[in-house]
Amino acid sequence: MKLHRRHVLGMGAAFVARPVFALGRDDMAREIVLTWHRLVLELVRHTATYSPPVAARAFGYLGVVTHETLAAIDPALSSLGGQLNGFSAPARQSEPVDKATALHHALSVAVLALFGNTGPIGQRAHGALSARLGARAEEGLEAEIVARSAALGRGVAEHLLAWAATDGGAVIENMGFALDYPIPARPEDWLPTSLVQQHQMPLLPEWGKIRPFAMPSGSACSISSHPEYDTEPGSEFYLAALEVVEVKANLTEEQALIARFWSDDPMLSPTPPGHWLSILIDIADRDSVSVELLAGALARLGAAQADAFIACWEAKYAYNLLRPVTYIRRHIDPDWTPLLNTPPFPEYPSGHSTQSGASAEVLTAIFGEDFAFDDHTHVDDGLPVRSFPSFWAAAEEAAMSRLYGGIHFRFGNEAGTEQGRCVGAYAAALRTTA
Repeated sequence: MKLHRRHVLGMGAAFVARPVFALGRDDMAREIVLTWHRLVLELVRHTATYSPPVAARAFGYLGVVTHETLAAIDPALSSLGGQLNGFSAPARQSEPVDKATALHHALSVAVLALFGNTGPIGQRAHGALSARLGARAEEGLEAEIVARSAALGRGVAEHLLAWAATDGGAVIENMGFALDYPIPARPEDWLPTSLVQQHQMPLLPEWGKIRPFAMPSGSACSISSHPEYDTEPGSEFYLAALEVVEVKANLTEEQALIARFWSDDPMLSPTPPGHWLSILIDIADRDSVSVELLAGALARLGAAQADAFIACWEAKYAYNLLRPVTYIRRHIDPDWTPLLNTPPFPEYPSGHSTQSGASAEVLTAIFGEDFAFDDHTHVDDGLPVRSFPSFWAAAEEAAMSRLYGGIHFRFGNEAGTEQGRCVGAYAAALRTTA
């Protein structure tokens, strides 16, 4: 059953739509995981500091919390301790616990911490969901089992949050915008593209330095340089900019829809990493995947997405390349405007492309090649469902969407997709089963 956004936020307890007596404990555990993740897809819309890199970081930690809670209970699962940078495995539980209850308490604690600065609507939704979902999870269980399970879940969450606090990305000042930034020295350097005062400084210029989840460092998936900056008509760089102009001039209705479908702007959507998280939870719901498979997938997808933004941002600020709109207005058409608003940070490579490539790499490793799915992410926003024959087909469309929107050069999308493939391989290699 597909749950709508208004149910998740408005009721704060979408889980009540499924009668508890109809669910076994494994099914209930899966529903708890899905419901909490549906809530965070809405909380990210109401949390102003949650730009795509920050959102990806939070989703990554929630995925690890989910998996580690089950790994502390089930000896058939392998902890990510020793596999993720600086992370040690939480203590395993040897006495009987209820995994649905443990998962609920782990996610309730982690969501409150990671989205603690969300707005009042989100705060109320968290409180309502925590109370109602907890009551359903614990119904019919012995008090001793409830207490032990809740303590395990809270302990895993607190263990992970202590690790998260040391990654360098826990505190976001000034909404993530730099307080100071060097004056551009080269003609190809990034310049602001918006009149908004806050956007005169770039977003999160130090993000490439925070601790990754699975890849060794922010530069582990480096990319080769973009075409040499050149203003001469007929040069490779000029022709790349001219392509952006011509694509906009000949944009089809389908291409415009694709641009908007994958835009995923902060505060208006679940963000680009949330879009891929939405795809995963819809697949898990559709196919009734086990909670163990879901938890491992959330951990690996979350790690891939968080690392994708670290790798991409490391490269963005190393190259510091201007956006198409800046070049085009200087050298081709002073009145040109893109279809979409240009984000306030450098062009190369494309963040959408990097994180989509990383997501496709991980999800393909989990579910296989040619795995067809429907993407319902923006149904409640008035956009139609899109269907894809594989994760890579979706990733390639997401990358092209940035060219259609006038946000990126084609070479920025291509470099991002390949960088994402590299990032995703690190996360796909994580062992989640013993």
